[in-house]
Parts: sequence; structure tokens; C-alpha cells
Amino acid sequence: MGIINQNKRDNILGAATIAWEENEKRGNIMYKVPRNIRFNDNIVVREDEMAVFYRDGKALDYIDRPDRYALTSMNAPIIGKIVEFLSGVRQDAEVYYIQKRVFDGKFGSKQPYVFRDKDFGLVNLRVFGEFRYKVTGAMNFINQFVGTFSYTTSADVEERIKDQAVVVLYDVLGDAKNGGMGVADLAANLTNIEQAWLERSKAHFEPYGITMDKLSGLYITMPEEVQKAVDTRSSMGVLGTNYMQYQTGQAMREAAQNPSGGGAGAGVGVGAGIGMGYMMVDQMRQMGQQPQQQQPQQQPQQQQAPAGTPCVKCGASVPQGAKFCPGCGAKQESATCSKCGASLPPGAKFCPSCGQQAGGDQACPKCGTKVAAGSKFCPGCGNQLG
Repeated sequence: MGIINQNKRDNILGAATIAWEENEKRGNIMYKVPRNIRFNDNIVVREDEMAVFYRDGKALDYIDRPDRYALTSMNAPIIGKIVEFLSGVRQDAEVYYIQKRVFDGKFGSKQPYVFRDKDFGLVNLRVFGEFRYKVTGAMNFINQFVGTFSYTTSADVEERIKDQAVVVLYDVLGDAKNGGMGVADLAANLTNIEQAWLERSKAHFEPYGITMDKLSGLYITMPEEVQKAVDTRSSMGVLGTNYMQYQTGQAMREAAQNPSGGGAGAGVGVGAGIGMGYMMVDQMRQMGQQPQQQQPQQQPQQQQAPAGTPCVKCGASVPQGAKFCPGCGAKQESATCSKCGASLPPGAKFCPSCGQQAGGDQACPKCGTKVAAGSKFCPGCGNQLG
């Protein structure tokens, strides 16, 4: 609250000295003096504040130079318009103090903004951020917030500023959308959006007597399902795949992360599944680049299998479809080519994809780690090699 001081002489003349206490300012941008000021009263104005005289629904005049002013005819050369208003039939007026310093505020949208995106359709966006502002037009400020909206507290004023900040930002996003910007491009253009907001705010806030100095911490949120779709598109761009190929690879990874067994077998399943997932994506991409007429010729070759194949460990004949060798009990895992990573059929001497001799580095049948030719144990899991 402000303070009204009266000494013995003031009591005789009925005058009072009015000031806004420093320890009561804090974060208040505006303060209304609780009593009307009258002719012969004294008003104190400090460096960081302005005093606005208000009556009959509009601002009469204001004082923005620091000093102590006696509202008498003696000061008419200095504050003549105010003295003139107070020396007529009505000799009183309301007084509002306004701080000159900058204020920081935060804003957030109460309702989502519907953004029509060319890729994702209708998307609900919410915006959050921080801004810095100050009062540069005392008369407009009082006429708008006091005369038009009948606000009397700083909380009312700040709430109005926050709401208008959101409105201006939605206008900027609408212009960006009309210019071809999609929701996937918003994060990369936050700085441009902030600058556009500052430029647009000039015409919007000047009628309120306010100047916006800064916008920062801008954050635009999207629904969870849209954010996931944006992340998926980014991953597809890195891998160079289409949506079906990407989903196939993801399904392979998820299947490998949930094997039926446990222990060491689970670790092998995860590693093998990840590798198979990316191999499947790569193979599908290659298939998509090949002419369609070649695919029917490849399918019968992939379905053919020998009646019996050599064991990957001891070389004994293993029946078709068997997962373990009847001679040594070793699990039948396909080796991989040391050059291109393609799977090698059991007993193959050359890679069917690139022609690399299979006698070079191969993969451990247990964990898939590359093993140099002639090694007796796997450097990854310690498995004894045949």
C-alpha cells in the first residue's frame, strides 16, 4: 500500500502527502492510491515510477519526473494541466502509480491451438514461454486497463498480458503454416518464431501502452501420438527406408527382446534379433530397388533346402529342419559373411551374396561375434569352436 503522511500544518489545511512505499512495490506494476487526491495535496514521484491522475473514466495527465509536487496554483507553470483540473468545481481525482522498470512474465495456452498440417492432418498444439515487458505509455495504459477493463490490481493486468501474448503467438503460427511450415519443422524454427512474435507484438501491445522487449523459452507441445510419428519419420530418414520396411525392422527387434527362454539364451536372442531386424530392413530396401519381375525368380530359390546339411561344428549330416546336430549336439546357427554380413548356409565355402571365401573370419555360432580363422575359442563368449 501507499502511505499518506500528514503533519500538524497539513491537518489545518486539510492537505496530505501521498507516496508509494518502496517495500510495497515488489512485483506490482500498478498501484491505486486508496483516497482521491485533492487541491493543495502533495504527491511524491520517484525515479522508477509515474503518477497518473484519473477522473470521469479517463486519464487527465501524468507526472514521470521524480520530485515532490504540491498541487497548488503556485506550481501551475510546472503541472499546470493537473492544477487546472483540480481547481475547478470538482477538486479531486484518483491517482495511479505505475512502475517504469521491466517485468518478466510466463504464459501458457489454456486451450489447444488446432494446426492443420499437410502430413498429420489436424494437430492440437499448446504453447508455453516467457516474456519481458514494460510500460512506455502511461496514459494509454490507464485508459485501457482502468478505463476500459476496470482493472484495479496488478494481477488483473498481468493476466490480460499473458492472454494476449498467447493470441499473438497463435497468429504467428498461423502465418507460418500458411507459408508452408509443418509441425515437424517447428522445433527447428523457434528462433524465427520468437522474432516474428516480437515484431507482431508492437502493433498489438502499443494501444495498451506496453512494449515487449523479449520472448524466450518458447516451447510448443504436440499430442503424444503425433510426436511419435515425427520421431518415426526422422528415424526412417536416417535409415533410408519407407514406413513398411521400418515397421518390419521394429517388429523383429521387439520379437528378439522377448524370447521364450531366459539366461544366456535371452542375451543371444536380443543380439541376434537386432541384427536380423536391420538385415531385414536392408534386404527389403534392396528388393524395393530391384525390378519387380526378378522377385518371382528369387522366391523359389529361397524356399529350397537340402535334404541334409553338414553340422556347423563337427560336419556330420544334420536332417532338414533339425536345430541340433545328432552327432555332437551343437545348435545349428548359420554363420555370417565376414565381408557383407549376409547369412552363410551350413558348410558353404563362399558367400552367396558377395562371393567372399568362407574360410576367413566367421561369426561365433553362439553369440555372433566375429572370430578370426583358426581360433579355438570365441573372444566374445568363450565358446569352444570346432
